[in-house]
Amino acid sequence: MKARQRVAVFDVDGTIFRSSLLIKLVDMLIEKEIFPESTRKVYEHHRERWLNREGDYEAYINAVVVAFRKHLKGVDYEVFAEAAEEMVDREWKRDYRYTRELLKDLKSKGYFLLAVSHSPKTVLDKFCPRLGFDKVYGIIYETGPQDKFTGAVIDEHLILNKAAILRRAVEKENLTLVGSVGVGDTESDVTFLELVAKPICFNPNSKLFRYAKRMGWKVVVERKDVIYQL
Repeated sequence: MKARQRVAVFDVDGTIFRSSLLIKLVDMLIEKEIFPESTRKVYEHHRERWLNREGDYEAYINAVVVAFRKHLKGVDYEVFAEAAEEMVDREWKRDYRYTRELLKDLKSKGYFLLAVSHSPKTVLDKFCPRLGFDKVYGIIYETGPQDKFTGAVIDEHLILNKAAILRRAVEKENLTLVGSVGVGDTESDVTFLELVAKPICFNPNSKLFRYAKRMGWKVVVERKDVIYQL
C-alpha cells in the first residue's frame, strides 16, 4: 500500500496573498463594468473606518462579501472567470516572502500542498496552482441556465468548516497529519491549526495571536523587509 503523504494546509488571503483575492476581484469586476460602480457604496464606509483604524477588518471584508453576492446573480460564468484570470495575472506575485519560501521548501520535501479559503474557488483555481498547490478548496457559487450565477452558494456549511475540509482531504488524497504543517492568520483558522502537528500563526489578528500564545504555537510576523518570530 502506498505510504500516506504529509500535508501542509494554508489559508490564502492575508497568509500568502498580501490582500484579499475577493477584494481585488470585486475591484476588477467594477473596473470591467461587470459590476456597477455603485457596488463600492456597500463597503466603502467600512473600508475607510478600517484604513483609519477606527473599525476592524472583519466588518470591511464582510461588507465586501455582501456587495459581491448582491451583484453576482445573473453574471455569466465565462465573463466572471476571465475577469478573475486577468486579476490574478496582475496581482499573483504580491505575496509574502515568508510563506512563498515556506511553500517552496515544503514542496521540495514532498509535502502535499492544500489551500483552504473562503474566497471564490474560481479565483483560487487561477491563483493557487502558480504557487505549487496540489488541491484547492474554496466557496463555489452556483450557476444555472445559460451558465449564469444564481447568487446561491453550494454547500456553504461545509467550506466554512476548515477542519472538516482538512479531514476530508486527508482521507480522499491518502494524506497523513503526522508531521503536518498548517499556516493561518485569523481565528477562523484555529480549527485546522489544532489538527496539524506544526501550527504556524502568520501575521495573526489579535484573537488568533492571543490563542496562539496560550497554546504555545509558533507566531511569525513579516513587516516590510523583516521577518521575525514572537
